[in-house]
Parts: sequence; C-alpha cells; structure tokens
Amino acid sequence: MSKSEPRNFVLRDEKGNEHGVFTGKQPRQAALKVANRGKGTKKKPEKIMLRERGTKKVHIFHGWKQEVDAPKNKPDWMPDKINKPFVKKEKPGIIKLEQV
Repeated sequence: MSKSEPRNFVLRDEKGNEHGVFTGKQPRQAALKVANRGKGTKKKPEKIMLRERGTKKVHIFHGWKQEVDAPKNKPDWMPDKINKPFVKKEKPGIIKLEQV
C-alpha cells in the first residue's frame, strides 16, 4: 500500500471499544476530523485514540476545537465564525496492542 492512499482509523474509547471510522492520509488528518466533532476545549482537551485498520498501532492525540473568524475570501454560504480543530500528539504517540 502506498503512503499517499487514504487510510482508515477506528476511534477507540478508554475501555477499548471501537466506534466510528475516520479516513485520512495520516493519523493527524483523521484526528483533526475527530476533534472537530468533539467537545474538547483548549483548557480541557479531549483524548483521541485512533487504531489504524489492519494494524495493532494506536495513535494517541489530545484534541480540541476553537471558534475563529472565517477567512476573508470565504464563500457567501459560510458563516462569519467557524470551528477550527487542533490536535497534539501525546507522548508516547503510538502504542502497540497485543491483540485487536
């Protein structure tokens, strides 16, 4: 599989239950999608755990979203304020599961 192809990442909770599939070329891209739907704030970020489909690797991020002004060259349909997602990779950034 080429690195430029989109990969699927499954969202995991703290108990190991998996729900929701997010696609991105890199784990960070999928984590941004999760953060944009989440309830995390900058002061209280949400823990995001994404397992790459077909592997035992789990990528760990902290994510939140902020309401920011829309860009100056925005289309007419876009509101004046938009949500912008932010993610930061945790240490250790990747853990390996013994079994899926």
